Amino acid sequence: MIIPANPFSVVLAAVCGLAVLRTILSARALLYHLGRWWRWVDERVQVYQYFEIPRYNESSQENPLYRKAAAYVASLPSLEDAAAATLSSSGRKPNDFLLHLGPGQSAHDSFLGARVSWSSRSPGGGCLVLRVRRQDRTRVLRPYLQHVESVADEIDLRRREVRLFTNAGGGGEGPRWRSVPFTHPSTLDTVAMDPDLKTRVRADLEAFLKGRAYYHRLGRVWRRSYLLYGPPGTGKSTFVAAMAKFLGYDIYDVNLSRLAADGADLLSLLLHTTPRSVILVEDLDRYLSGKESGSSSSSSAAAARLTEMLSFMDGVFSCCGEERVMVFTMSGGEGGKEGLDPAVLRPGRLDVHIHFPMCDFSAFKTLASSYLGLKDHKLYPQVEEVFQNGAQLSPAEVSEIMIANRGSPTRAIKSVISALQQSGRKLSESRSGRRTEETGSEWSGGGGLGFGRDSTTMREFRKLYGFIKMRSGSKKEGVMPVEAAAAATPPDKEYSH
Repeated sequence: MIIPANPFSVVLAAVCGLAVLRTILSARALLYHLGRWWRWVDERVQVYQYFEIPRYNESSQENPLYRKAAAYVASLPSLEDAAAATLSSSGRKPNDFLLHLGPGQSAHDSFLGARVSWSSRSPGGGCLVLRVRRQDRTRVLRPYLQHVESVADEIDLRRREVRLFTNAGGGGEGPRWRSVPFTHPSTLDTVAMDPDLKTRVRADLEAFLKGRAYYHRLGRVWRRSYLLYGPPGTGKSTFVAAMAKFLGYDIYDVNLSRLAADGADLLSLLLHTTPRSVILVEDLDRYLSGKESGSSSSSSAAAARLTEMLSFMDGVFSCCGEERVMVFTMSGGEGGKEGLDPAVLRPGRLDVHIHFPMCDFSAFKTLASSYLGLKDHKLYPQVEEVFQNGAQLSPAEVSEIMIANRGSPTRAIKSVISALQQSGRKLSESRSGRRTEETGSEWSGGGGLGFGRDSTTMREFRKLYGFIKMRSGSKKEGVMPVEAAAAATPPDKEYSH
């Protein structure tokens, strides 16, 4: 049996609840005002020293410290809790809101146990004021300003607009580089790569970012170089984009095929790049071998290109700017870099070598996670089996199949399996064709023994044949001709390749 609630008791409970809530809110307001009163008393009792950071110097140039201090103050958590702050938008991307100190506004911070505060004034275009207790000034001021600059540099790296530069050409007075905003969406998380290798690369890049003092202590230029090599479509360019996004660096894409036509050279291009940049040189092997359009294939021209490239990598000109990552790509396979001069590959010129293979099952799962949103699928065992049978596709081919069938993950995986099987059949047929062609070229006119294409072995055979013929002529004995001996040789004794 349900007893109806007394309306009077309901109203009484609501009134009591509102009274308790108002008391709690009043208590919080009271604590807030008591805190402000205590800070006001503390400010009157303590002795402070004030440091003004003007926005412009006497030459009407912007003060770099002001820009860094403003970025640091905008990141303080206390600014969000301040009684007043100025809100703005960067306009670069949606929901990118920024807090700033306006005239008469302040924000508090602490460092090494000392309390400091920032306030804003507006004479002469703007001024930030740092307030430090006089007793903490000697212990805190310089370390705190170094901390402000370090944090501001990290914020600038995260927020700066990454741009893509390409050499504009011309050895005249015009600009050497043209640029556009770099909006490539690739990140290290989305790159299809062996997880352990990706972790090592990420750690190497993070160590480089923090290595200014380390490199200077060693007396070395703050620079790192990578060689990315592998067949086309294996993700080298995508990986470079992910590196630039991770570092927050601009990309300078050196178009080697344009150098000869424009009359420019690598060293002059390097002199017009800026720090915090990725210098990208693609198809290094083609350039050094003279296969780029307009390149001469003579030995003297090849030697000149090699000398210029070595100077570009680590000569005196490479010291004209720091905090650069130099990336060179090649389209060779696992052994593709063996064709390069050892002087190019030595550490110091190419510090890290990364091979980009054709797609395997691990890379396939990464691509399926990115393109199809799959973590697992019932067809995965079949895909793994096809990969284990030696079928090959480039990551770019697998990606295009997934994009074309993104509406149906099952259809996409079946299409990848079909493409892998077709690739495996073509690979098997091409290998069979090469064996047939090699066998036909290795066998001599009347059906002699197959010795391959080894000219040394053929010379030895001819000497032996002459010796046998000489002995048969001197002893007048009947000797089986070499052709007949070859015909009598069992098939399992022939040389196979």
